[in-house]
Amino acid sequence: MEVINIINFIVAIIVFLCCAHQYIYLFIPFLKKHKPHKPTVMHNYAVLISARNEEAVIADLIESIHNQTYPSHLITVFVVADNCTDATADCARRAGAVVWERFNKKKVGKGYALDFLLNEIKLAYPEDPFDGYFVFDADNLLDENYVAEMNKTFSDGHDIITSYRNSKNFGDNWITAGYGLMFLREAKYLNNSRMLLNLSCAVSGTGFLFSRKIKNKMHGWHFHLLTEDIQFTAHNVMKGRKIAYCPTAVLYDEQPVTFQQSWTQRERWAKGYLQVFSHYCKGLIRGIFKYHSFSCYDIFLTLFPTFPLTVGTLVMNIVAIIVGLCTGADISGPLGSLAGYILNVYLIFFAIGLLTTVTEWKHIHCQKRKKIKYLFTFPVFMFTYMPISVAVVLRRKVEWKPIKHGGHSKTLSDIYAQDDQLPAAAVPSGRPVEQKTKERV
Repeated sequence: MEVINIINFIVAIIVFLCCAHQYIYLFIPFLKKHKPHKPTVMHNYAVLISARNEEAVIADLIESIHNQTYPSHLITVFVVADNCTDATADCARRAGAVVWERFNKKKVGKGYALDFLLNEIKLAYPEDPFDGYFVFDADNLLDENYVAEMNKTFSDGHDIITSYRNSKNFGDNWITAGYGLMFLREAKYLNNSRMLLNLSCAVSGTGFLFSRKIKNKMHGWHFHLLTEDIQFTAHNVMKGRKIAYCPTAVLYDEQPVTFQQSWTQRERWAKGYLQVFSHYCKGLIRGIFKYHSFSCYDIFLTLFPTFPLTVGTLVMNIVAIIVGLCTGADISGPLGSLAGYILNVYLIFFAIGLLTTVTEWKHIHCQKRKKIKYLFTFPVFMFTYMPISVAVVLRRKVEWKPIKHGGHSKTLSDIYAQDDQLPAAAVPSGRPVEQKTKERV
């Protein structure tokens, strides 16, 4: 049992070292403020949307783009209807988007669809008129000031920018709330803190912007691992490029409702992280020394497989307990380690969820009682990554699969009306009462 205690200690040290800087990030928003923006320049933007069988929601996203306070003539929406069997393409066209349809059963996934879309835009617009390219998922909705706020950060000279990712359906159940708190924490206490410390942030799936210069350097979208967003992040960070964050650009994303949908999605994410770590760990380590880059160190540790390592240790302790019960050996060591780990991790995630809920209270759109209730289930949601990590390690191949969302048409007013502190009848079109609509640019 002494050997097991030593292994437990070593793994605990490794996990602590991987996460220690993220605990420090929790204090940064209270200690620093964002710098004032430079003078704003009006830019011409292309919006890239990859949609697969999204006829129920695609028009809502496009409408929220058309309703931006940023001048509409400087925004062009492009949609790739990717292997669709429904009316996604027609719905997007009627909503005012430029649409191409793609049918390819071999090269499946968002990365291939974006590559196709960028190539079609290049052929259709050889003059290359767009200064920047937004990427959204079809089920997203944008706050009406989203593009104007992102343009301020873009005007500061940043070539890649990510935004504040909120949830359309936070209050549906403990799963959607788990996602919601996870993304709010990532926005407020990871990317926001990184930006305040002048470090590189991380792109998270949707709601980001890259410049024409970055597009030309990439020569297309060549990120086809299971998590193309973190692959895009690692690729740019290890080359010394900084990914910025705009805290005032709010995007609403729909989260999976059932555990099966969530398992499928997070299994792909977990496998994708392992893929990116395998492909980019050497480049990130090299970047640490070449650029003296803490951002490379940060992303390297973000990708480091702490969950599989921890799960392996927990399994070892469980086996030791079972063997000890069968043989009469002392099990106090592994039993104490197992109980202590479960309690400590629960308390850590609860504390992170509590901090996020308190500071982002007005941005969480659901009833008060649900905000409090889902504080206690957030650690359980995070614990479910453990069996997912086991499945990923045991399965050789994890493939990209489309996630079926609720598919419900929803406007910004519908999202704000979920707040029990705000009567639905009092909600103005597109904005909560406590916020003032900015004048159009």
